[in-house]
Amino acid sequence: MILAIADVLDAATAAAASRTLHGLPFRDGRETAGWEARRVKSNLQADARDAAAAVLKADLLARIAAHPLFGIAARPARPPRMLLSRYDEGMGYGAHMDDALMGGLRTDLSFTLFLSAPEDYAGGALVIESTAGEQEYRLPAGTMLLYPTTFLHRVAPVERGTRLVAVGWVQSLVRDAARREMLFDLETAREMLAGDAGRARERALIGRSIGNLLRMWAEP
Repeated sequence: MILAIADVLDAATAAAASRTLHGLPFRDGRETAGWEARRVKSNLQADARDAAAAVLKADLLARIAAHPLFGIAARPARPPRMLLSRYDEGMGYGAHMDDALMGGLRTDLSFTLFLSAPEDYAGGALVIESTAGEQEYRLPAGTMLLYPTTFLHRVAPVERGTRLVAVGWVQSLVRDAARREMLFDLETAREMLAGDAGRARERALIGRSIGNLLRMWAEP
């Protein structure tokens, strides 16, 4: 399941995050890439040792964790890992798959939180390869794309301007992507019944199924 989650940040918060990120010190993005991805990666990443970068990351992670769609789609087992990335003109990231393990974290899901507005840069689309072909994403500032880490993906070269994003990885309580999607559908169905007082029984049965499936599938 590939899920675009709107309004993780409102417009003002996304603009403020973008301004902060512009002013941070950056390092060569290849320093944090795996040995194979390093050959196709051309970007900059905020220096993790910088105090302002740490504050920005903590704020963004808190806002992501608080979004209800993220919770039911990802079902995180641990706090995600995050990098703050910058792509200037000519920079991009060739086709790759993110490392399966990062500092002891199993990467079940990846996400890109867009901080630059689409009109602020040209090119720079996130391209995800699936059995349906290639899908390109240039989403509004404050929107996050959540997708299984098993997909090959790339960032097309930036043709104009600067592309600013926060990228991260999640270890889920539910390792299997198909099972996560089933649980997401059940949660969505339960919420669709929330406004109908006469459907309390149906909501309870769906909730029972969600709970029992989590008992079967979750890996705390």
